[in-house]
Amino acid sequence: MKIQTLPFDTYSENNRIEMIDFYNEASEDYEFWSQDFNMHFGYFVPFKTNPFKRDSMLNQMNAQVIKRLQIKDTKHRLIDLGCGMGGTMRYALKQHKNIITYGVTLSDFQVKQGNDLLKGQNGIILKENYNNTSFQSNSFDSAVAIESFCHSGHSSNSLKEAHRILKPGGKLVIADAFLKKDQSDLCKGADYSYKRLCNHWSLEKLETHAFIKQKLQDLGFNNIKVEDISYRVAPSVLHVPFAITGFILKKILNFKSIKRESLHNLKGSFFALMTGLHLKSFGYYIISATKMNG
Repeated sequence: MKIQTLPFDTYSENNRIEMIDFYNEASEDYEFWSQDFNMHFGYFVPFKTNPFKRDSMLNQMNAQVIKRLQIKDTKHRLIDLGCGMGGTMRYALKQHKNIITYGVTLSDFQVKQGNDLLKGQNGIILKENYNNTSFQSNSFDSAVAIESFCHSGHSSNSLKEAHRILKPGGKLVIADAFLKKDQSDLCKGADYSYKRLCNHWSLEKLETHAFIKQKLQDLGFNNIKVEDISYRVAPSVLHVPFAITGFILKKILNFKSIKRESLHNLKGSFFALMTGLHLKSFGYYIISATKMNG
């Protein structure tokens, strides 16, 4: 498989640089959030997941996303578009012995550390732009994007590339936060929190879930399902203030300074909590779709 250097024309240049710096420097901090390096929020299932154990909920999000791929007992190629350090890939490999996983990220740190964690498993992480990969068309049986497409503003380019590399009948599952209304319709508090969230987490912007559904239809996806899971995600979001406090105390007790990127990450986490409180304006969704045959 030929891997090449690709243009980054689907990100604004400033956002691309900030995002790469953010993840190169702040990724190691995610071990404090998740021992499995799951770089996303969790999914709470009553009587199944423990709301006081964060990794239990984070891995349940992996489980919910993978379940919607409906992986069968045949050879299966899965790609994680914006894979971080490969937490979802490793979870999928534990659950399904018949799959091969690929991940793409712009961060050199995530490529190196993620591949170290994947040693001995059927998975690899490559430095690629998920908006414009070097993979051949119709290459993958399924694709996932957990809290990654937001970094390019939920761009239609992200959806278009996912459609291109999926085989006919292949499934795409997106788990992310979306706007419920246009930004111009946000109240002052919601708009303030939203802008600070985008700034500190290097997000281009968030789109509405209705926009994503329409773009998927336009591209040739069917069986599109939009699920509002905000209340399932809320218990893990409530871990944010405790995680921030614990992280800062750990740094102070170890006489370590907090890096600029870590501060951005911490502030972004706080504003994620604040935006989550505006339930009329923001929601967390799992969106699944199938690439039509022909």
